[in-house]
Amino acid sequence: MNLGTTTELKLLLAAVIIGLIHLLWATIAGSGGHRDTAWLLGPRDDPRPVTGQAARLSRAYANFLETFPLFAVAVVAVLLAGKTGGQSRFGEWLYVIGRVAYTPLYALGLPVVRTVAWTVSMVGIVMVIVAFFL
Repeated sequence: MNLGTTTELKLLLAAVIIGLIHLLWATIAGSGGHRDTAWLLGPRDDPRPVTGQAARLSRAYANFLETFPLFAVAVVAVLLAGKTGGQSRFGEWLYVIGRVAYTPLYALGLPVVRTVAWTVSMVGIVMVIVAFFL
């Protein structure tokens, strides 16, 4: 089976890029204050939690890590089953768009619209899973 550069794989890699951006943004935001260079480069034996926007970005990244494996497995399953296109592709787009919106909304502390973005991404995963069984 030659998967080539299908839209599904492109959207899966787009989600990986979103994850990298999540990680970098959370890391950069959490590197200031009492988290000096010596601490950041060391073993970090004394925990120094972040607060405010840096903490929100860290939680957004943790949330991405919770949802991305579900999305990745669902996409791979529909690819291997040959059930791509239509509903699965729409679901994949929903996941990616929801995740693109989620982190900035969380960073800004906008709870209701952040939850809507999260819900859009979760609906996307469910759509991909349902497409596998149709």
